[in-house]
Amino acid sequence: MIFEGSAAAVVTPMAENGSIDFKAMGKLLEFQLENGTDAIVVNGTTGESSTLQDEEKYKLIEFTVKRVHGRVPVIAGAGSNNTAHAVELSKKAQELGADGLLEVTPYYNKTSQKGLIAHFTAIADSVSIPVILYHVPSRTGMTMEPETCKVLSQHPNIQAVKEAGGNISHVARIASLCGDDLDIYSGNDDQTVPVLSLGGKGVISVLANIMPRETHEMCRLFLNGKEKESLKLQLDLLDLMNALFLDVNPVPVKAALSLMGMCGENYRLPLIRMSAADKAKLTETMKRHALI
Repeated sequence: MIFEGSAAAVVTPMAENGSIDFKAMGKLLEFQLENGTDAIVVNGTTGESSTLQDEEKYKLIEFTVKRVHGRVPVIAGAGSNNTAHAVELSKKAQELGADGLLEVTPYYNKTSQKGLIAHFTAIADSVSIPVILYHVPSRTGMTMEPETCKVLSQHPNIQAVKEAGGNISHVARIASLCGDDLDIYSGNDDQTVPVLSLGGKGVISVLANIMPRETHEMCRLFLNGKEKESLKLQLDLLDLMNALFLDVNPVPVKAALSLMGMCGENYRLPLIRMSAADKAKLTETMKRHALI
């Protein structure tokens, strides 16, 4: 198992000119580690990986690995819709000390289910660290069928799937087909407890950026047999989970971190700041949870 509990899909802090703010990144990582986060995911969707150059990704992985210093696993986003590029990114992430890899399904050009098997097998064959498949059809336009997960789960390096499709029946089918051969992590904060109830191992979380302790606790309560307490926490935080998606991720969560004084509210185009009306809703929700 790569990790159990809550992995924070951390943002990439940026200065006003768009450059990476490594000072703020260090601050965010320490905030995570001081508050019980079980793993760190860098260069994911929330980290604006699509507008980071390869060298920037490598610097972020290297910085994160050094700052975390083995306290929790570091999982590096290394996906691409170009298999050869994904292999290159994955091998470099392993070289830089990543403990695991997050590999998204090919986007835009997409592929068949057989193509998915070939794509992920080529990546997994190129490294010796664990691979987490990343299924997020709303962003990629690509559905990975449970039967495909079953085939891929037989590869010794493919150990888990981040399931962000929002379809609990789909998750149940993966769990039924794959059993212990493939760990399942929720890719949606609002479905953490439902996925755990199907045998999931935790969540790769946006919420954890601003509430790492509570996200960790929600998972830990469930895994320790305190399902009702875990569910209560899930429902108590639902309004905040929803507020973090008032705009395209990671726009709201960066705005939230800015309100908390953790990093600047800066993005790379095509992402822009959220509207004043939506930010007011986010601010009010954060106030209800005593975050600001």
